[in-house]
Amino acid sequence: MLVLARGLEKGLPRASTRHRPYDFPAIGMYSLSFLCYNKSMDVVFQPSKQTIERLRRIQALLDQLHPGAPPKAAVLPDSLAPRGSVIVFPGAFNPPTKAHLAMLRQAQRYANQHAPMHLYAAFSKVTVDKERVERPLLLDRVLLLSDVLHDTMPYTGIMLFNRGLYVEQAEAVRHSFPAVQWLYFLIGFDKIVQILDPRYYSNRDAALKELFSQAQLLVAPRGRYGSNALARLLNQPENRAFAHFIHELPLSDIYRMVSSTQVRQRPKKHRRDIPPEVEEFIRTTHAYEPAVRQADGSVADYYGERIKALEALLKNANA
Repeated sequence: MLVLARGLEKGLPRASTRHRPYDFPAIGMYSLSFLCYNKSMDVVFQPSKQTIERLRRIQALLDQLHPGAPPKAAVLPDSLAPRGSVIVFPGAFNPPTKAHLAMLRQAQRYANQHAPMHLYAAFSKVTVDKERVERPLLLDRVLLLSDVLHDTMPYTGIMLFNRGLYVEQAEAVRHSFPAVQWLYFLIGFDKIVQILDPRYYSNRDAALKELFSQAQLLVAPRGRYGSNALARLLNQPENRAFAHFIHELPLSDIYRMVSSTQVRQRPKKHRRDIPPEVEEFIRTTHAYEPAVRQADGSVADYYGERIKALEALLKNANA
């Protein structure tokens, strides 16, 4: 049986002090809204040099992560370099919700009991078992989560992957950060069901042995599936050999039904489920609104214009 890893040291400093993702003058409470619109669809943005540089560096990292290349991982410039024992929470974070933050806080509590351990939220350029995410851009989602974490969990880093499978991400961490000794993935109950489902494998046991030779899992309840459901799942004969690699992580009932999908579909109804930074991002960028045909026949695509402005901004910054 693998020995449990150590946890995050209280008071551990971040690699550097950074500005918020978008530090623009007087454009609403959330500085990430650097693209605002008037009735004529004119785009107004005033990015600072620091913001442009941060955008450029993050996009450069994303550009280096080719899905067809061997598994690779990277961390944002202001995140601590992974070493020792780490907890990684992979997700689309589209958008980040209070449930995501609650899971991260629980993981931090777990880490505090096994210090020293570092905590990371993670994005992949390839998302398994979900529709292709076209909006918001991955760059926007990385920056949004970075802003949220900076205000709420400043010791949490952000990691980026070029692969979507957990075994590939584990390989990416091991290859990219050889100083990591113990690796835990933080997941919801729905993910552990998928991981143990033989329909996803040609040889399930061989694949699971490869995964658990590199990582362990922290599983948070989701929906109506909690401790009892996880115990029953792990007690099934075909799963018992892997049960000691899988650990339950408590989560309050109030977060179990929170869904990013529901937020995307009806953001006003589910505004209580998201941090204020996310609410402001949705309101100012129109990220989840479809293009609208105007009375004169023209099409107003608010977020589409944001994409164009971001691309122009990065192109000019690299010129």
